[in-house]
Amino acid sequence: METAGPGGIVVETLPSDGKTLDEVAVVATEAFADDPFFCFLNPNVTLRRRGLAIYWRAAVGALGERGLTLGVRREDGRLIGAAAFVRPGCYPLPAMAQLRQAGAAFWALVTRPAAIVAGTKYLLAIDQSHPHEPLWYLQLLVVDPPAQRLGVGAALQEHVFRLADREQVPSYLETQKADNLAYYRRFGYETVDELHPVKKGPPLWTMRREPRRP
Repeated sequence: METAGPGGIVVETLPSDGKTLDEVAVVATEAFADDPFFCFLNPNVTLRRRGLAIYWRAAVGALGERGLTLGVRREDGRLIGAAAFVRPGCYPLPAMAQLRQAGAAFWALVTRPAAIVAGTKYLLAIDQSHPHEPLWYLQLLVVDPPAQRLGVGAALQEHVFRLADREQVPSYLETQKADNLAYYRRFGYETVDELHPVKKGPPLWTMRREPRRP
């Protein structure tokens, strides 16, 4: 299914086949390659990029029918943006899906045992802070760096905002970058909490968007 987002950007629903998951992993790797949070977990750029690809391929693939993955492509078909949501009432994921994501996190950080401990603390904090109510959970939003600030991220989000507003369901996310707080506020998100799962690690912020009335 395809829909037109802001600026006429075409948003498509992505399948969960191996080829598409590889494409999503590539975009996520490029988007997060220099992210301070992931640099903290793994300062080695080669190993960090390897770990990002492993983790996000599995994390998105584990969503299955409980998730909704959207994408934006260039005219030549290359994926330049992706968003992965957990549908309302579908969090937490089934045990096998959680094991798949946890296993991917282990293999992504296997070369740095200390990072496995830190990463586990972050994941536990995310789970403990997650609201116990139906909502649209934005697990991943990534745009290829050359395509950033062109409205791709907005188009990917607006697709779900229309559903959230129609269903009168909140939206929720976590972000590890302070710069993202102002960005998400543009779409109606407000900061809920600032988490510090690791003493010397970067914080995480949780954010929530209330549905807008028609």
